[in-house]
Amino acid sequence: MLIADEADIIHAARCLKAMSHPLRLKILCTLGEGAASVQEIVEKVGTTQSNVSQHLAVLRDKGLLSYDKQANRVFYRIDDQRTIKLIDMIRDVFCRHH
Repeated sequence: MLIADEADIIHAARCLKAMSHPLRLKILCTLGEGAASVQEIVEKVGTTQSNVSQHLAVLRDKGLLSYDKQANRVFYRIDDQRTIKLIDMIRDVFCRHH
């Protein structure tokens, strides 16, 4: 068995489910390069701020992102190196031009 602990299985499933949406995966790929403000994320993923904010909330709720407020801007980042490693593995497996 790859994962023996039930709590680890539940956590992994919740994280993978959150990552499975195309826009959320795109946001995570963007943040895999380093922290970014909401506006920077909007510019990189090419959708509305409202849409990005909704997906950021899901990723934050699932524990995949953390954030800092600086003045009137919010910066998101991935703290867990395992998440970055997983994004890198997804890129290696599924992206032809990485």
